[in-house]
Amino acid sequence: MQSPDLVALNRRHLLARLGALGAGGGWLYATGVAAQTPAANERDAETLLRSGGCVLMLRHAQTEAGIGDPPDFNLAQCSTQRNLSDAGRAQSRQIGQWFEGRRLRPRQVASSPWCRCKETAELAFGRHTVLPALASTFDDSSTQATQTRALRALLATTPAGQFDVWVTHQVNITALTGEGPSMGEAVIVGRAGQVLLRARLGRQG
Repeated sequence: MQSPDLVALNRRHLLARLGALGAGGGWLYATGVAAQTPAANERDAETLLRSGGCVLMLRHAQTEAGIGDPPDFNLAQCSTQRNLSDAGRAQSRQIGQWFEGRRLRPRQVASSPWCRCKETAELAFGRHTVLPALASTFDDSSTQATQTRALRALLATTPAGQFDVWVTHQVNITALTGEGPSMGEAVIVGRAGQVLLRARLGRQG
């Protein structure tokens, strides 16, 4: 049985969806979330994560200027990739402080093999395990469907009362959820693959 807080949270989200639909908005869930104050958004995120049975998909933090990676980049050499900027490193630490301040500890922290994702995970949570299904498909989308199926299967195994964190790229989050988060923004996804909340944690600038 869902807690009263979670029932109320789900009801608010349903009303937000219906309101956006009536207004003709195409970005239904994000429209509802955008109407929240930052504090309300963070409270809802905390409620969902404490209830568990979900995954927080986090897009890597702010990077140096650019799109994609330089030609002939090498996953084994961070210096050949587009990496976090100083602002992104600060952003990652702020995310970690948000979790630490609420004593929210993910069961697992998985990351794309790209250095900007691994560094985000390490600065925010102090740990990560590389999960190939979170790898970027920006330059080659041929494996996107296979990766998304693998992520959906993993979602279904997340136990109630616990949550996982996946640090990945916009293309992967969009393929799974339809959402397009900005750098450092997260989408909380339920076991059935449903979007529960889109959130920016840590009062980032």
